[in-house]
Amino acid sequence: MQARIKHFGTHHPEIRERVQALGVAVQKAGLPPKLAGLVHLRASQINGCSVCVDLHARAMKKEGETEERMMAVAAWSDAPYFTAPERAVLALTEHATRLADRSDPVPDAVWDEAARHFDEKTLAAIVMQIGLINMFNRLNVVTRQVAGIQAWEKVQAMDKAR
Repeated sequence: MQARIKHFGTHHPEIRERVQALGVAVQKAGLPPKLAGLVHLRASQINGCSVCVDLHARAMKKEGETEERMMAVAAWSDAPYFTAPERAVLALTEHATRLADRSDPVPDAVWDEAARHFDEKTLAAIVMQIGLINMFNRLNVVTRQVAGIQAWEKVQAMDKAR
């Protein structure tokens, strides 16, 4: 496989720096890393972003997530491995990622279930994480960025540079 173009950050370093700063700010918004990992992995699966599926699975594993849970994320609603708050986050992620799939993209029942588990500040952090990963998914899918260890090493190097 070969990417259609080099990563957008190669051509526009000023945008890359701002996007990285946004990513850091969203990371600091207060969503626990395990929940952020679930958001990233599920949205990336839905959007078919192999780069992000690979990167976030590696990051989740590094954070101590189990293989069993990661493999079940795509079928979370039928898997026994997730808590009620995690299920609420996964449902909100799915609905917010699939906006065009239904006339009421995020039904009140989905939002209310998330709001039952999280305060408004955390809900805002969840929504920001969903939006950010969807942006990255779209950039990577359109340009056919290639998943694998090289992509992981680039992200690790960028994280160290922060």
